[in-house]
Amino acid sequence: MADLLATGAAWLADQLQRHAAGIVTYQHGGLSLEVPATIGKTEFLLDDGSGTIVRFHSRDFLIRAAALQVAGVPFLPTPGDRIAETRDGRTYVYEVLAPGTEPAFRYSDPFRQLLRVHSKHVGD
Repeated sequence: MADLLATGAAWLADQLQRHAAGIVTYQHGGLSLEVPATIGKTEFLLDDGSGTIVRFHSRDFLIRAAALQVAGVPFLPTPGDRIAETRDGRTYVYEVLAPGTEPAFRYSDPFRQLLRVHSKHVGD
């Protein structure tokens, strides 16, 4: 019997990709892939050590984990990777990163099918 929750998570990831995603260019090392991504955001609140709370806004890209592979070999997002997104004829470039000791990505489901990749705008 199939795992109903895993099947539902796969269905939801497929629906996001089909109906709420645009194509972005993911750059990993010297590789460049065009992948569907749904846009999201995360707000991080960090203590800078002196009692000041620093607010960091991340533009997130929700990407199917299976989409990040080269020659059948999967890879995970790495700080320093770049994502180029074109909107209204203008291309925006984001660097994969997260503040402090936060990870650069998180899985968005317990079955590791969908990645939430954190990034910061670094140029146009």
